[in-house]
Amino acid sequence: MPFDNGSVNATFFTFENDLPNNLLECLHSRRAGSLDSVTDEVQIGWVSGRHLLDNRIEEDNAHRGEFFHIALRNASRKIPSAYLNALCKQEEDIYVKANNLEWAPRKVKKSIKEDIIEKHLMQMPPSLGGIPIVISPVEKLMFVGASSEAQIDLFIENFLKCTAIEPLQFTPGMLLAKKDTNETALPKISFAENKEDEPCIGRDFLTWLWFYGETEGKIEHDQFGTFDVMIEGPLTFAYASDSQGAGETVLKKGDFPQRSAEAKAAILSGKKLKKAKVTITRNKDVWSGNFDADKFAFGSLTLPDGEAQDDEGRFEERMQSLVVLERAVEAYFNLFVDKLTSSDFADYQSKIQKWASEREEI
Repeated sequence: MPFDNGSVNATFFTFENDLPNNLLECLHSRRAGSLDSVTDEVQIGWVSGRHLLDNRIEEDNAHRGEFFHIALRNASRKIPSAYLNALCKQEEDIYVKANNLEWAPRKVKKSIKEDIIEKHLMQMPPSLGGIPIVISPVEKLMFVGASSEAQIDLFIENFLKCTAIEPLQFTPGMLLAKKDTNETALPKISFAENKEDEPCIGRDFLTWLWFYGETEGKIEHDQFGTFDVMIEGPLTFAYASDSQGAGETVLKKGDFPQRSAEAKAAILSGKKLKKAKVTITRNKDVWSGNFDADKFAFGSLTLPDGEAQDDEGRFEERMQSLVVLERAVEAYFNLFVDKLTSSDFADYQSKIQKWASEREEI
């Protein structure tokens, strides 16, 4: 499963109430069914994080150290379209010749297709997909290997059914609420002089992180030490609102797209970073992935190398590194909010605008 090795996609969640003591029993009660019963209707159910065929969810296979490792599986059968079309055409030709016709009537074609699906569907191997999930009861965090709205909604719906606990996605709004504020209480931030746009906190944060990474970068965390941050390409710029203009600017060519003339032009036109590669470091530890400011999620995220030699030890190290990454991102976001709400925000914004207008191009 993706969280075990390699790069990962990760959307962060938390939960307010403690998880039920019988969490695994709750998940097991809604486990994925037998593949023999899978039809063309999508079957949804829980499996362990070991693999998508493991629908036994118990301590020995779903509880890994301090973490729970599970997945929400979807399964369905489908006849490949090219194969289905060929079978239908074959039967239509037989019908036309047997009845001395030039072509098969529409109703006959429909009936032939239905009969073929009924005859051949269950001979097809089921198609499997899954959303990997890791839960840290200690930190009250969840890492979900998905970022699309449909997948996120599916995960929340099914987890809520099992536990009566609704996972809370880390979003700018949720993080602002943790600081007892909201988006309307924040001043508008403009990265280019005389260019105002509607607030878009996720994009404002990512663009500020670009500025902060090039001017200061470091941040101290009480528990996890000193972090540094860097923004790299590919970069996606966009206005916060459609009224400012349509279209996105995507920069990914060259060694340093973040230092290109096109990047400078984009920010001076009033556009903000919507997506970028974010690299966060702590001593020798490196986290690097594509950050989507609107979804507040990482894609193709690489994690620091660990020291453990066994599979379970490596898994725990990787998951602990995700805990550390979330705390680092949250710390940077809190600093961003503190800067916006400080008494010298006007001077600070002028410093940002000077950075944007005077940045060197490569």
